[in-house]
Amino acid sequence: MVAVIKTGHSVQSIFRYNENKVKQGAAQCIGEGNYPGAVKDLNFSMKLNRLLHQNALNGNVKRNSVHISLNFHPSENYSDEKLMKIADAYMEKIGFAEQPYLVYRHDDAGHPHIHLVSIKVREDGSRVDMQNIGKNQSEKARKEIEKQFNLVRAEGRKSEDMPLIKPVAVSRVCCGRTESKKAMSGVLNSVLLNYRYTSLAELNAVLKLYNIRADRGSDDSRIFKAGGLVYRMLDKRGEAIGVPIKASDFAMKPTLAFLERRYALDSSEKAFEKKRIRSAVDAVFLSRDVDMEKLAGALQKQGIDTVLRKSGQGQLYGITYVDHVTKCVLNGSALGKNYSAKAILERCSEGAAVIENGGAEKVLKKEHHESRQERQRFFEKASENVSYGIAAKALDGLFRPEWQSENIPAALKRKSRRRKKRGGSELK
Repeated sequence: MVAVIKTGHSVQSIFRYNENKVKQGAAQCIGEGNYPGAVKDLNFSMKLNRLLHQNALNGNVKRNSVHISLNFHPSENYSDEKLMKIADAYMEKIGFAEQPYLVYRHDDAGHPHIHLVSIKVREDGSRVDMQNIGKNQSEKARKEIEKQFNLVRAEGRKSEDMPLIKPVAVSRVCCGRTESKKAMSGVLNSVLLNYRYTSLAELNAVLKLYNIRADRGSDDSRIFKAGGLVYRMLDKRGEAIGVPIKASDFAMKPTLAFLERRYALDSSEKAFEKKRIRSAVDAVFLSRDVDMEKLAGALQKQGIDTVLRKSGQGQLYGITYVDHVTKCVLNGSALGKNYSAKAILERCSEGAAVIENGGAEKVLKKEHHESRQERQRFFEKASENVSYGIAAKALDGLFRPEWQSENIPAALKRKSRRRKKRGGSELK
């Protein structure tokens, strides 16, 4: 089991989100906690007013709504009774046993999960402290509940077994197979509220994975000038098909104004998310033989989709990374120059050039090795010559006669002088 806890400023928003799911047939309200009656006897207003009235006891609590989802393994198809027991046990263990809450079972994803809607204000007007509740109380409660109800454990499972780190579990929309509006609504409900995006282009990068595009029309169109927005279905080539549906026609009203509010909420710094994508891309390029196809495949194994934007001539001019693990959408330029479309193409080309010139590199290495051997032999021979010269000088020094003084016996000197004198007299 995996628990996800979120807080918000409006309990009405999360309540209406779940109730709209019920209207669409994608969810069911299976139970309640600390309500005056059973959920089957409560209408829309009764369920909502119970939460609003208690929240009104403390107007200083700004983020007063609590939205929790408990996600189970795809193999776990439990009855509503068991899901309610799990929900009650979880709320008690995290300190919400006395708080009013509603439990919804959702059937709009590839894995079973329930949503719990509650508030942070107690009956006496005090605030429930939720500081580090996910790390402390929730994590402890999750482990205890997994043992108590014999659930599939979240820890120690392989990534391919965990559905939460994969793309939003909604089937790709296909025109003609299902009712267009209903199919598109399921995708929009999952994507718009779960992913973090700051522009229409980033949102469309995610929607494109499910064959949908949010379209404002051309700059001179009536829709664009009126600030309108439509959603279109796409074929396999990414071209619009079928009749566009206005944003205001969907139950959740995903209009342009709605998206602009989401842009503001998701515009915070994404340091961790950026670092994760950069590291994943750089790790792929540690291998030389990398092209765009291999890069996309390697990143997809880590839960990151690469959405390529190409011109009419097929030239790549943009790349967007959709991280399904952190639910974050980022353009390549936002990560840095090395991760833009141009830089990625260059890095792929460098790898290809290395492969193509592999033979030439081997020849150069061989020539370099041979020349190095020749230089080594030259230096060895020179060293031998130098060594021989040094040895010869040493031997010459050893066999050189010792120094003798010039003291010649007087007799010898006189004899020499006499010979000179005689010779001088004979010449005369």
